[in-house]
Amino acid sequence: MGMHRRNWRSFIRAEDEKPRLSWSLIKRVIAYGKPYGKQIAGTLISILVYTGVALLSPLILRNLIDYAIPEKDLQRLLLASIGLLVLPIISGLFQIISRRLIAQVGEGVIFDLRVSLYDHLQRMSLRFFTHTQLGELISRLNNDVVGAQTAISRTLVTMVTNFIEIVSVLIVMATLEWRLTLMGIIILPLFIYTARRLGRVFRNIARRQLEMNARMNATMNETLNIGGVLLVKLFGRRKTEVDRFSRRADEVKILGIRRSTMGIIFMVIVHLLTAVGTALVYGVGGYLVILEMFTLGTIVAFGDYLSRMYTSFQGFINAPVEFATSMVSFERVFEVIDLPIEIREKENAIPLETVRGEIVLENVTFKYPDTAEGLLADVNRPHLMENASGVLSEGDENNPQTSMINTSQARELALADISFCANPGDLVALVGPSGAGKTTLTYLIPRLYDPTEGIIRLDGYDLRDLKMDDLAAAIGMVTQETYLFHDTIKANLLYANPQATDEELVTAARAANIHQFISELPQGYLTIVGERGYRLSGGEKQRLALARVLLKDPQIMILDEATSHLDSESESLIQEALERLYTSRTSIVIAHRLSTILSADLILVMDKGQIIERGSHQELLALGGLYAHLYETQFNK
Repeated sequence: MGMHRRNWRSFIRAEDEKPRLSWSLIKRVIAYGKPYGKQIAGTLISILVYTGVALLSPLILRNLIDYAIPEKDLQRLLLASIGLLVLPIISGLFQIISRRLIAQVGEGVIFDLRVSLYDHLQRMSLRFFTHTQLGELISRLNNDVVGAQTAISRTLVTMVTNFIEIVSVLIVMATLEWRLTLMGIIILPLFIYTARRLGRVFRNIARRQLEMNARMNATMNETLNIGGVLLVKLFGRRKTEVDRFSRRADEVKILGIRRSTMGIIFMVIVHLLTAVGTALVYGVGGYLVILEMFTLGTIVAFGDYLSRMYTSFQGFINAPVEFATSMVSFERVFEVIDLPIEIREKENAIPLETVRGEIVLENVTFKYPDTAEGLLADVNRPHLMENASGVLSEGDENNPQTSMINTSQARELALADISFCANPGDLVALVGPSGAGKTTLTYLIPRLYDPTEGIIRLDGYDLRDLKMDDLAAAIGMVTQETYLFHDTIKANLLYANPQATDEELVTAARAANIHQFISELPQGYLTIVGERGYRLSGGEKQRLALARVLLKDPQIMILDEATSHLDSESESLIQEALERLYTSRTSIVIAHRLSTILSADLILVMDKGQIIERGSHQELLALGGLYAHLYETQFNK
């Protein structure tokens, strides 16, 4: 329970941030290439080979012009011609090898980053996902990871390749004619100055592009899933959503135009500088040829080398610009990977081999965190924020119990000083108005959240001391909103127990009163349920969820409104099945239909995050309090 707070980070504009190309960040990036040391070494060797081979072509051309043709030496002419044919073949072969090795490095880095990012996201607490848009996460996993891959697979390799080519060409050029070499490199400082000035601009544009793409992706994920589409259609907001998407797509378009424009400006300046250097060299070199200070073949070879040097240097100075740009992607990926894990397993966590099912809560208090710590920046939705009431509620506001209680459930603490004990095999029922804290309480038992104060024990162990996987295996939960994957009924059921046999599958389905329905479907258990199970009714989805958790066969069962969407006949059949299961499991049940929990061993009546009444059905009726009022309202209309 709490208030919506606008994340202060959502007001930071990308262009206000200064580029942060720190050495620690670069080292972290390079670290992702370490597992691929052999491929990188092979790439460098290939680069050296095809670079060296390429440097021979101008020398062969020089020999052809200065000696073979003037002297009419056919043998030399034939050898030079064969050399000009063979060298590109050898160079091309090693370029193919180099490109394959680079691809292995790049795709490997993508794989490592994605898995690392996805694994970290799976470890994040439920709070993180309630405060983060799906589109933003998808953008980090796709766009940003690919952008980060560019830094290693293309940019770093390009820098190394061009550096080797520049050094090699300069050595050969200085050997041919050192004065022309000085003329050729006199404009190189202008290249560096241009790259440094435009690099920061490219970086800021790239950062803004990634943020705008994330916002656009968030809009698509919100409004193109089945729930979003249904909401848009029911409220007639198609034009509003198209306009909102159009605005964000337009921002992406404008930034794309800016990036392309700046890119062509950079290329034009570079080509102009190249033309100046080339004109100087050919002008002076031509004059020296006229004075017969060196041969025509030399100036032709020198021109070829000069062109290669400028091309390599252009790529070399452009690579840091691309590298700085791709660093934005790495920063965004690392921002997620570096987020702290709130619900963390201890290093010396205790394995839970056998589970009796005793659950004890001792003075448990819980408050939903309302800080921005550990969260990503919000995606701004100003047209919605203006009308937001700011109250975060729990449960179904149209619940019949809500209409019985006129007092507001708004408060600072979601749960306050909760204590009770559920013995092995007990059925504990939670009742009370929506927003009273029932669902929050059930979320604490499987450690979806940790208590702010107090202790929750399972079989005498503090939950925070147990292994997370053992805890998950011991507890089965049917949530208020049933989620099904876009897959077959069988696949959705087997998610609880992949090793279950077909016989066990049918047994669980029968217990949940869904087997007959499945059998009557044309494809039976192989029927596709659709996006989030929308091809099924609410009651059918809920019974599938019950069958799924029964297939898991946990020692502790938590049911949050597990029968709320069932008709009276289905509810009665499921109630019989559940009553048989309750005898061997510790069960905690939230039910607005009080008929489903009349036989509970312990009924806890909650209001405003506190337990205000407790006892059996008869004891609570005799008490004449809130429970008696709820019961009388439902059964004595």
